[in-house]
Amino acid sequence: MDSSAIVGLLPARPRLLALGEPTHGAETLLGLRNELFQELVEREGYRTIALETDCLRGMLVDDYVTGEGDSGLDLDEVMERGFSHEWGAFPGNRELVRWVRAYNEGRPAPDRLRFAGFDGPLEITGAASPRPVLNALHEYLSARVDAHLLPCTAEVLDRLVGADDRWTDPDAMMDPSRSVGQSAEARELRLLADDLVALLEAHAPHLVATSSPDDWDRARLYGRTATGLLRYHFWMAEPSPGRMTWLLGVRDSMMADNLLALAERGPVLVNAQNGHLQRHKSTMSMWDHPRLEWWGAGALVSARLGREYAFLATALGTIRHQGVDVPPSDTVEGLLYELGKDRCVVDAPGLAAALGAGRADTPSARESSWFGYSPLDPEHLADNDALVFVRDVQPGQIPG
Repeated sequence: MDSSAIVGLLPARPRLLALGEPTHGAETLLGLRNELFQELVEREGYRTIALETDCLRGMLVDDYVTGEGDSGLDLDEVMERGFSHEWGAFPGNRELVRWVRAYNEGRPAPDRLRFAGFDGPLEITGAASPRPVLNALHEYLSARVDAHLLPCTAEVLDRLVGADDRWTDPDAMMDPSRSVGQSAEARELRLLADDLVALLEAHAPHLVATSSPDDWDRARLYGRTATGLLRYHFWMAEPSPGRMTWLLGVRDSMMADNLLALAERGPVLVNAQNGHLQRHKSTMSMWDHPRLEWWGAGALVSARLGREYAFLATALGTIRHQGVDVPPSDTVEGLLYELGKDRCVVDAPGLAAALGAGRADTPSARESSWFGYSPLDPEHLADNDALVFVRDVQPGQIPG
């Protein structure tokens, strides 16, 4: 698939170009993503690739592909330690990291391609301890501002955090009473984190002048992650009906803030699940919640960047090895499947207009019996800048 077909549908090069996927880990889709991203880097000048993985772990991958840092890790170690959600095991992700490092060889620092994770340090089972980011932010500030301005010492942070396993208890996701997020110590940590971030912002002119660009960017990342994590833990401890909506919203807010920060340094290519990147509200059924709704990262970023954000939703025909067979002909996926093309790029607003013009019936929403696949929502077809359609997903590493 030629990236020029995508570029031709956009009025100008967006600062954030996001490619969604309806299922995670499908090697057919990861291979297509790699092809498109490589062409967009080489032809359109994109300089950061951001994936839906832990933003803190992603710094290790960035050091590896840019040749910065002194970790001394090889590719195997980087894939194991630099990705969350066990996504370092996917061959497509490994190939992307290998290609980015090869692309950067011999290039001056300003021209190197960067890697970033833009998810928080979160898993479906819970969230990380705030200790590493609080300590990192405190250490950064301690080296650069007067000690009497700091709201606390490092020892106070360590005492308030306590044992890390209190924060990472997987049972807390199902039982709010197991979470420490609303303890007296956690509430004090939220105030201290807020003051540390306020100090960072108040001394920005001095800090920017006395730090490398990477050190400044990472300090801001530590601050965003510290406040986001503590907010996430607070709502993990909340027994009210709004708990899960808050948790989903906090996660996507953290994603959006990370994407906006990445966009400040240049054009970014983004890959994540369609639901995180779409412009309309995201929905999910989870446990005893039949329907949860929240604004995803793409919707939040689009509200800030306008046309400098572009979203390409990926739709697909079959994943036969997971029971996803040929789509019904009255669905958008079914109409595209009948074209007979293995892969194609479609003008989504144009298709939405064509399907709505003079038709007695509108396309039906496709249903899937497999939880790992999210079909396209035909009601919001026009909200996508383009559709990337893949007719058949072949067997590969799809978690399930």
